[in-house]
Amino acid sequence: MDVTTTKAKQPSINGTSVGAKKQELKAYFKQTWAEYESLFALVNDDSAYYLRPERLRHPLIFYFGHTASFYINKLMLGKFISKRLNSKLEAICAVGVDEMSWDDLNSGHYDWPSVDEVRTYRDQVASLVENLIDEMELTLPITQDSFAWIILMGCEHERIHIETSSVIMRMLPLQYLSATKAWKTCEDSGKALQNELIPISGKTIEFGKPSSDETFGWDNEYGHDSLTLNDFSASKYLVSNQEYLAFVNASGYKKPEFWTEEGQQWLAFTKATMPRFWIDKGLQGDEVVYWQRNLLNEMPLPLNWPVEVNYLEAKAFCHWKNSLVTSAGKEFIRLPTEGEWLCLRDKVNGDIANWQKAPANINHEYYASSCPVEQFEHDGLFDIIGNVWQWTESTIDGFHGFSVHPLYDDFSTPTFDGKHNLIKGGSWISTGNEAQKYSRYAFRRHFFQHAGFRYVQSNAEQLPNLEANHYETDKLIAQQLHSQYGCATSAMPVAAKNYSQQITDHVASALQKYNLATDKCLDLGCSVGRSSFMLAQCFSHVDGVDFSARYIRHCVNLQQGKSVRYQLENEGDIVDFHEVDLQKADLPCSENIHFSQGDASNLKNIFTGYDAVLAQHVLEHNYEPRIFLQQIHQRLKANGLLIIVSSYDFDEQQTSKENWLGGIKVNGENVTGFDGLSLLLAPHFTLLEQHQLTRVLKNNRRHFTLSFPQISIWQLRS
Repeated sequence: MDVTTTKAKQPSINGTSVGAKKQELKAYFKQTWAEYESLFALVNDDSAYYLRPERLRHPLIFYFGHTASFYINKLMLGKFISKRLNSKLEAICAVGVDEMSWDDLNSGHYDWPSVDEVRTYRDQVASLVENLIDEMELTLPITQDSFAWIILMGCEHERIHIETSSVIMRMLPLQYLSATKAWKTCEDSGKALQNELIPISGKTIEFGKPSSDETFGWDNEYGHDSLTLNDFSASKYLVSNQEYLAFVNASGYKKPEFWTEEGQQWLAFTKATMPRFWIDKGLQGDEVVYWQRNLLNEMPLPLNWPVEVNYLEAKAFCHWKNSLVTSAGKEFIRLPTEGEWLCLRDKVNGDIANWQKAPANINHEYYASSCPVEQFEHDGLFDIIGNVWQWTESTIDGFHGFSVHPLYDDFSTPTFDGKHNLIKGGSWISTGNEAQKYSRYAFRRHFFQHAGFRYVQSNAEQLPNLEANHYETDKLIAQQLHSQYGCATSAMPVAAKNYSQQITDHVASALQKYNLATDKCLDLGCSVGRSSFMLAQCFSHVDGVDFSARYIRHCVNLQQGKSVRYQLENEGDIVDFHEVDLQKADLPCSENIHFSQGDASNLKNIFTGYDAVLAQHVLEHNYEPRIFLQQIHQRLKANGLLIIVSSYDFDEQQTSKENWLGGIKVNGENVTGFDGLSLLLAPHFTLLEQHQLTRVLKNNRRHFTLSFPQISIWQLRS
């Protein structure tokens, strides 16, 4: 084994010395940063940064800049810094890293920076963060609202992208990569041992990262649930290339009966006939010769290494394996659930924070590749952790008590849709939080990672999973869904139209009154999207943009003809469950809307050339509303409309007081929000009209919030 250099340990959130903790944080940041740079140093030709070997991912140039811009965007959001380093780059590299259907993966929409520009930017960010660590105020233990937590979050975020970027590099032509000693492929391969099923005793599993744990965790790890498992059996080894080859040779990719409906659709789209990282070298006699592509080399298919496939392929293999069993009443083979994997995980002692040396091919301590499945034993089973991630039958959801972290509210909740299955155990390159027992990462079922699987056998009629909860439980989002799409009988009995209807009625009236163009509209702060669906009846194209993907995902689901579920408090612990769709809301399912995530004060350059811009409560939910108002005219065509909806109720938690537009005294005189708005728009806009709106939000059965925001309509002077 070729062991790489010693890895920095995750800093504990506890400690007794502030100075020592700062040094520990700084060392972890620098080691994480160096590991990322080391990975990208494998690319020997800058042109490779702009290739798209994976259609569901951005080119590498995005990821090279993304992890650095993440620090700036989160530090700005948390008001730990007040100035950006490179607004253009930080907009381009901000979002779009998961293969969500609403991600903008059209390269034509991106003016990618040069590699040298990103290198310079990364140097600037590294210097800034190191200085901030030195100068920050720090109290121990580190809490989730601490600046130090953001540093840990940035480190763990970058460690995730060490792995995801390595997957993309694995798809590049080898000519663009140069091997180094720090990234050495395992050279040990041979025939695989016969796999077998090992009995596992059932037990009660407690879910959720313990509050006593002293390391950083993502929001989806916290909370609590429990589940009692029956006895089951688990495969001794991960499924090897050799074991999976039998499925391929049995024409498994050509037999739809082994594939789920989703799997059949994926096969039809991709025309796949073998795992993504296998290479067909042609016939040798009557047999096909396969090789395997690793990160930095190709080699004859290592039969005793784990196969690397997506969930759909793993599921099909299990169906095929069951087809070989003909005896009645036989227990069925399937993928394990999250609970069953946790049951196996109890066989591994300790965790990454207290290992002197990893007891598995993990943490990049051994190889820059997988290795034989019989190399690392854990109490009778092999590779419970490490080597490759393991697909499960569990879709990700929040535990009871789940709470979104306010500075990264899009990390988990967009995946709580029943379409993202958990992968467990980590791979050879998984470090930091990824390698922890309680980490929870999930991907779409067609997605490729350094991931394989093991199988279990059980006679349970139902999968031993926690009960799925795909109802939106976030109160703020549920309120918006109810306000915009809820039935009239459940709303407050007040003489007012639907709030979104009020807004779009004023927009439609202004378009007609002033005889304005209706080609293209930008709906900023679109929330859960009703205004965008209504504006699409007036304009040829609408861009619906919101700061949070937690809102956008509901817009997309509705646009795709799906229903959205949410729950609202009725009284105390009693909740009401609701389900809405566009048909119930009497709205057309418009295809001329593109929903995306964006920062109103730092939009991508593609958001321009509009006949109208509607900004809904963007001012009071913006950390720099003045910048937004000073620049928004650049997004409009001549004579275009700017429609501002605001209650001007600025909050220091979101907007520093020096950035408030109003609600303040200047030179002893009262300045309202509309005063400040008018002053900033005066150089470019003429006020056409203003009106009062009525907004109702339901808190529970007997408690509603009533407010009276203002809508003002402005025209850009030509």
